[in-house]
Amino acid sequence: MTTEQRTTPIRLVGNKAPEWKADALIGTEFKILSSLDFRGKWKVLFFYPLDFTFVCPTEIVAFNEASARFKELNCEVLGCSVDSKFSHLAWSKIPRAQGGIGELKIPLLADVSKKMAADFGVLLDDGMALRGLFIIDDNDIIQHCTINNLSVGRNVDETLRLVEAFQYTQKYGEVCPVGWAKGKDTMKPDPKGSQTWFSKHGK
Repeated sequence: MTTEQRTTPIRLVGNKAPEWKADALIGTEFKILSSLDFRGKWKVLFFYPLDFTFVCPTEIVAFNEASARFKELNCEVLGCSVDSKFSHLAWSKIPRAQGGIGELKIPLLADVSKKMAADFGVLLDDGMALRGLFIIDDNDIIQHCTINNLSVGRNVDETLRLVEAFQYTQKYGEVCPVGWAKGKDTMKPDPKGSQTWFSKHGK
């Protein structure tokens, strides 16, 4: 696949998310999941490079520990790498203090064919996936994507903030200015509305 043929992640934003189907590890069990299983829910889909690495378990554990907070927002969190379901299971049996991930509540998808990583535009030439993160709404539209290079992990609290922000704008039709967090002022998306916000917050 040439660079020109690859999906450009930025072009996915605002469009339907690619459909997918994959083996998954959920807790200690294997299950086949697909994008159709999550219709009507918000989704956070994050790709990570490989099992048995170093930054990846810190991210996976953090997203897992925040899973209840996401569920309160009708949002499911799914991790994905190009490893097999058996690799996921073996890693989950290693204690976290020894570099494992322990038993998880969130599904880990096994993208062995690498089709998901390619469809979402995060597949590297060496076969690993970049740290791509996609927020997908309850209509399966991608509202946000970020892609980190391999060496730096992501921020779970920022992901939660973004889910809350996109849900707010969807529900109320207002927009969220810089640094918005739940409870802060939003802005009506018109000249008068923006002036009202800047009159309160501008310098």
